[in-house]
Amino acid sequence: MRILALVHRLRLWLAATALALSGCGGPFAQSTFQPRSDFARATDVLFTDIFWWAAGVFLVVETLLVVALIRFRHREGRAAPKPTHGHTLMEIAWTLAPAAILVFVAVPTVRTIFATAGEAPADALKVDVIGHQWWWEFRYPELAFVTANELHVPLGRAVQLSITSADVIHAFWVPPLGGKRDAIPGHVNRIAFRATDLGDYSGQCAEFCGASHANMRLRVVVDSDSGFGRWATVQMAGPAAPAPRSLAEGGKAIYARSACIGSRRLAGRHRAEPHARRQPDDAGERALPQ
Repeated sequence: MRILALVHRLRLWLAATALALSGCGGPFAQSTFQPRSDFARATDVLFTDIFWWAAGVFLVVETLLVVALIRFRHREGRAAPKPTHGHTLMEIAWTLAPAAILVFVAVPTVRTIFATAGEAPADALKVDVIGHQWWWEFRYPELAFVTANELHVPLGRAVQLSITSADVIHAFWVPPLGGKRDAIPGHVNRIAFRATDLGDYSGQCAEFCGASHANMRLRVVVDSDSGFGRWATVQMAGPAAPAPRSLAEGGKAIYARSACIGSRRLAGRHRAEPHARRQPDDAGERALPQ
C-alpha cells in the first residue's frame, strides 16, 4: 500500500511538472518580454532593473536569516543570548539602506513614466483609436480613412495614438509595442511609440467591457515605409468592384437587399461602417465573433 501511495504521489508530481513546463513552450503572441518598440523596450529595461534590485534584497535578507538561524539556534547547555537594545548604528543602517534602494528604483521609474507619457514629434503618424463594444475603430485623420480591428504603422516612424471610447471603459493593449492605456468615454489618453521590428502583433482589450470582451481583439501590422504607403493607397482607393457574375457580386446583391443594410450601409468612399459583425439588439442578441 505504501508503494502504491508513493507511485500515485509521484504521478501527481510528474503531471504538475509537465503542466508547468507546458506553459514555457510558446510561442507567446502577447508577451511583454519581447519588446518591439522604443516604448516596450523602455518598460522592459525598467522591469529588469527592478527585478534584479528585488532579487538582491531577497538574497541579502534570506542570507542574514539563515545565518541567524544557524548561529543562534538552541544548543543544550548554552546560555540564552543577551538581547540588544538601542543599537544606534544598526537603526541608522536599516533606515538608510531601504531609503537608498527606493531612490534607485524611483528615479528610473519616474524617468520612464515621463518618457512614455504619449508625447510625440510633429511629424508623427497620428491615429485616433475608438473603443466600441466589442471592436476597435482606427481613424487616420491625415489620410482620411478608417479601419477596424487592424492598425498599420510604418517601421521606424513615430506613431501617436489618441485613445477614447464610444460607450464603456476599454483598455488598449498591444504587449510587444507598448503598455496599456484606458479608453474612457469623453476623455483622451495618448500613447506614442516607434516600432523597431517588422511584424504582425496581437493585442486586445484589457478591461472587462461586457459579454463579448474576450472577442475584442486587434492586430497591429508594422510595415516597411514603402509597404505602408502601398497599403494606405489601397485603403484610400475604396473597395474594388466584384467581377461580373462572380460569387462576390452575388453576395453584394444579397447584402444590398437584406435587412442588414439598414444599419450597416456604406457612407462614402473614405468612410464606411468599419466592421462586418452584428451588434446586440434589444432582444439580447450577442455579437458574432470575428
